[in-house]
Amino acid sequence: MIKKTLLTPFKTKYNTPPFRIIETSDYLPTITEAIKMAKNEIDTIVNNPDQPTFENTIVALDFSGEQLDRISSIFFNLNSAETNEDIQKIAQEVSPLLSEFSNDITLNEDLFKRVKAVYESKSELNLTEEQSTLLDKKYKGFSRNGANLPEGKKVKLREIDKKLSQLSLKFGENVLAETNKFEMLISDESDLSGLPEGTIEAAKQLAESKDKEGWLFTLDYPSYIPFVTYADNRELRKKITLAAGSKAFKNDELDNKDNVLQITKLRHERANLLGYQTHAHFVLEERMAETPETVLNFSNELLEKAKPAAEREFKNLENFAKDLDNIDRLEKWDGPYYSEKLKQKLYSLDDEKLKPYFKLENVIDGAFTIANKLFDLKFEEIDTIDKYHDDVLTYKVTNTKGDFISVFYADFFPRPGKRNGAWMTSYKPQYILNGENSRPHVSIVCNFTKPTKTKPSLLTFNEVTTLFHEFGHALHGMLANTTYPSISGTSVFWDFVELPSQVMENWCFEKEALELFATHYETGEVIPMELVKKIKESATFHEGMQTLRQLSFGLLDMSWHGQDPIQITDVKAFETEIFKNTSLYPETKETCMSTAFSHIFQGGYSSGYYSYKWAEVLDADAFEYFKEEGIFNKTVATKFKDNVLSRGGTENPMTLYKRFRGQEPKPEALLRRAGLI
Repeated sequence: MIKKTLLTPFKTKYNTPPFRIIETSDYLPTITEAIKMAKNEIDTIVNNPDQPTFENTIVALDFSGEQLDRISSIFFNLNSAETNEDIQKIAQEVSPLLSEFSNDITLNEDLFKRVKAVYESKSELNLTEEQSTLLDKKYKGFSRNGANLPEGKKVKLREIDKKLSQLSLKFGENVLAETNKFEMLISDESDLSGLPEGTIEAAKQLAESKDKEGWLFTLDYPSYIPFVTYADNRELRKKITLAAGSKAFKNDELDNKDNVLQITKLRHERANLLGYQTHAHFVLEERMAETPETVLNFSNELLEKAKPAAEREFKNLENFAKDLDNIDRLEKWDGPYYSEKLKQKLYSLDDEKLKPYFKLENVIDGAFTIANKLFDLKFEEIDTIDKYHDDVLTYKVTNTKGDFISVFYADFFPRPGKRNGAWMTSYKPQYILNGENSRPHVSIVCNFTKPTKTKPSLLTFNEVTTLFHEFGHALHGMLANTTYPSISGTSVFWDFVELPSQVMENWCFEKEALELFATHYETGEVIPMELVKKIKESATFHEGMQTLRQLSFGLLDMSWHGQDPIQITDVKAFETEIFKNTSLYPETKETCMSTAFSHIFQGGYSSGYYSYKWAEVLDADAFEYFKEEGIFNKTVATKFKDNVLSRGGTENPMTLYKRFRGQEPKPEALLRRAGLI
């Protein structure tokens, strides 16, 4: 039985998803029917007897399949944030259908002929910059996905895409299952030595919720990170570190080694089929970096600057651990523990002393206040729209004139059905149709420390910057103000998409901003300035090691995707070889990064992980501009909103950036901030 209400614009306030009435069993028939509807819309474009025009072909194509996009975005967002076995099973059935439908469009010769006809008459059309970008994007969407291939190769492409969609889903399911499977139950109280009181209480509560005696620790970040950072028991730190590092690397039914090899080989084969040297060459053609050579030069240049600093920092850490506890060989499970102790010694800064100043509700209000000061936004919590879980907070976003800007969902705590990490997503893009500006529905999903019976949710400083990071992505989505859905909001080059998110993190380190929200949850006291000073001083602590770590992930990604992987048979051996130039800790045979590297094998970051560092160059340069004029300077903020946040992918990102900044970004700003020059 198909719910017709899911196949038309939702009759809800702000047209938000009607989560209340959606049953899991609705998704498969509804998506199948929505695919049929979208195919009919494509047929209407193809069979139009009129000459192909920008309006009747390019615009019609961009607005086609709206209900399919809506229902599939709801489904896949839940598959990340609130999944279960039934949803995962449906995902395995639905993904090939959507992949097939996508190919039906890009390999539709008659449709491509119309698109090509418009593209080839581009010079006579007098298009705006945005229209020109959309036309280029549509044409490339076909040519880069096989429209110019002979029939036999098109069939092969379809097979590859179908297989890839199933493999990446399976990869993600295995990682989630491995994360959920591991539990470390502690029954001896002495094994809790060193752990913060809040972590101990949360572990007790988790054990009770599962009818177990003692304290339960898992691989969810709010449980895992405090354990490896503070637990004095080295053997238990080793146990949980190896569990985290060996996800989907155990030669069992949840092992991902074969999935990694298959995904990389199929991606390479697909790129070759389309005339590209490697998957990285294919991906980077549509990025600011443009070529794998640029990425490698950029990464190696930073590596050259960061490596000496990283090696010095590591040597200091080794000496510190030796002096403190007579540790002869610093292992991976010692790094966070002794780093935290050394940081406390150097800066007298303990994350646990900071947490009382970062009550979740206050940090959320702080992010909202900063968005108000910079971009004239107001956030009002509402209970008049459906949510997919009781933990989710829902907001109506307006500007100071009272205009409706966006719906905003925020989902902060770990659950068994939620994957690890933090991300921003969207349930509906912004666009302008028939003169009406249809506003977006944006969501951020995180895994923060839950409230306990005696304490509210108190965030580590790292969680505070994570919240601001995802909120930066959300602002990029919310403030979108473009005509066409496919180039709205965060639909930009992937090495540009991290600029809004990473630039927002900077406010977490500034006195003027911290005074707005960092107040003690019991006394209301504003965070002491000496702590703010220490936060700033410690911001570059182990920056060399952190940079090396980020670069190592980016280089691993480029190694998987920037060459022919056909000769690679041993995932671990390949990875170890790639990490040789960036690894500081002794190798552990039980662990493997690639088998749980969801960003590149499940998310959209394949050949794109470097973009975090790339965007850091942009964000450091951008924030220097704010610092020069004042971190709440309205002129600079408005230039950022008008040229970056609201423009989506309507123009080349470097053009947009230079319009905001007045110049190209300079890497020196990042190196200065990182203390590497």
